[in-house]
Amino acid sequence: MDKIPTKGEFLEVLLRSSKTVFSTKDAALLWNEDDSSVVTDRLKRYVKAGKLIRVRRGLYAKDKNYDRFELATRIYTPSYVSFETVLTREGVSFQYYGNIFIASYVNREITIGDQKITFIRMKDYVLSNTAGIESKAGYSIATKERAFLDRIYVSKDYHFDNLASLDWDKVFKIAPIYHNKRLEKKVKEYFKAHNKEKTV
Repeated sequence: MDKIPTKGEFLEVLLRSSKTVFSTKDAALLWNEDDSSVVTDRLKRYVKAGKLIRVRRGLYAKDKNYDRFELATRIYTPSYVSFETVLTREGVSFQYYGNIFIASYVNREITIGDQKITFIRMKDYVLSNTAGIESKAGYSIATKERAFLDRIYVSKDYHFDNLASLDWDKVFKIAPIYHNKRLEKKVKEYFKAHNKEKTV
């Protein structure tokens, strides 16, 4: 059984955690505390004393330098970083977006501080399939191939700037998880266009 922290250790336990953002539930687990009102009251006291910051209802951070991807994927779970956030970082799309794009079970856009977060709804069976998703410290993120497929899955027509940077074997391997004939047809069209460009 985990040792229950003593009075002076509660904050220390949170600060020592590898998470930069944590929920009331995380704190309850770390503190071995079953009473949620005790956990909430304690967190409120730390916020009031300036020892923690409250970033959103039920979500807290050690300081303002929290990981934005970690925060974005903690608001609605399960979720992972995908779409343009990955595509622009990986050079598949060249247009810059300030939003963080998240695959989730809801369609929503929220702003926390100066950060806009766009949640895009995916079917449960897609969301729960981990093909092409990497686990980082505190969050999950799509590979460029998975982000490419996610975008095709939710958009009828989309312009990608650099299809040459994709590993097409990986694209074709992940594509069946969507159970979507339109997506599979579209992938073949993009692949054909990419091969045409190569021969030009």
